[in-house]
Amino acid sequence: MYFDASIHELGRRAFDVTQRLHPEDYRTYVVDRNINYANWCTAKCIFCNFKADVPGQPSGRTDLPAGYTLSFDEIGRKIEELVAIGGTQILMQGGLVPGEGEAGLPFEWYLDLMRFIRRNFPTIHIHAFSPPEIFAFSQIFGMSLHDVLARLMEAGLDSVPGGGGEILSDRVRGKIGIGKTLTGEWLEVMRQCHILGMRTSCTMMFGHIETLDERLEHLRLLRDLQDESLARGNGGGFGAFICWTFQPDHTPLGRMRPLPDAPEFRHGRSGRPLNDGKHLLLADANEYLTMLALSRVYLDNIPHIQSSWVTMGPKIGQLALFFGANDMGSVMMEENVVSAAGTTYRLDEAMIRRLIEDAGWRAVKRDYHYRPIE
Repeated sequence: MYFDASIHELGRRAFDVTQRLHPEDYRTYVVDRNINYANWCTAKCIFCNFKADVPGQPSGRTDLPAGYTLSFDEIGRKIEELVAIGGTQILMQGGLVPGEGEAGLPFEWYLDLMRFIRRNFPTIHIHAFSPPEIFAFSQIFGMSLHDVLARLMEAGLDSVPGGGGEILSDRVRGKIGIGKTLTGEWLEVMRQCHILGMRTSCTMMFGHIETLDERLEHLRLLRDLQDESLARGNGGGFGAFICWTFQPDHTPLGRMRPLPDAPEFRHGRSGRPLNDGKHLLLADANEYLTMLALSRVYLDNIPHIQSSWVTMGPKIGQLALFFGANDMGSVMMEENVVSAAGTTYRLDEAMIRRLIEDAGWRAVKRDYHYRPIE
């Protein structure tokens, strides 16, 4: 399909799948807040401009921000502001924070944080700790992934986001995400979440050094794990997929040598050169819509696909509703990671509703499980 179908044909096929899965006359969005509880990080991801070096573990970069860890009171104030505008969930992630030392946090800190939020904000859905963070907890604190997740869930964790997925290829991950989970480790965290009956999300960040084959393998791995999880019948599995394009500004990866548009490089659809895996090849809006549509057609066992207006802008975000997305994603009261790489799109609730309505659907606010709440 990538090579043979036009972008319009891909969009039509994806739209047909979306209509089969979601024949209702509305499209959804959520009001949440992205809280980054700490930016200390031992990983050396060259696509990130948000992390701070852990004291005593310099990365050699001189363009990084100062490190911080939010207090429970600071986190509480952020959630209070979210509740005041009708928000229903938080997306909370941090860096790969060590367990000891000047920037270190013990495991009990994370448990206490869950209890603090659950006690003070019992109706807020806690969508927190990406697979690399969960895997790091397991390694640092000498616990199994199952036990890490079970204890966090007992303390109040509701679901785990798909952050840190990037491209599920160890070749790519070894070049752009040094010190983070490898492919099998990321998938195993999600497998353990699903075994415990948790509904998680999954992601893909493309448009950097990955090849087309690596993108497609990424989707296959997600599809296969979803089949395995759904067969268990315990409610666990991926509830949503979100893909977005790499944002290059201010990042070391963004300064890599671009792919030369020369005759020796094989070309794909519309004469676009295909990445050889050694150069930077950014994805434009057409490529985003193409991959979104392919994802919707192939990942038909994952019920929801979100638009990524945060990286693509409001108009492409709106167009995504015709290329496989059934959800506009989050109003996102706060966002720090993508904006640190130079992307600064902002939409309030009224603007998101208008985008959905102008596309021909009713706009409906939802909860984490995509249930209408109005």
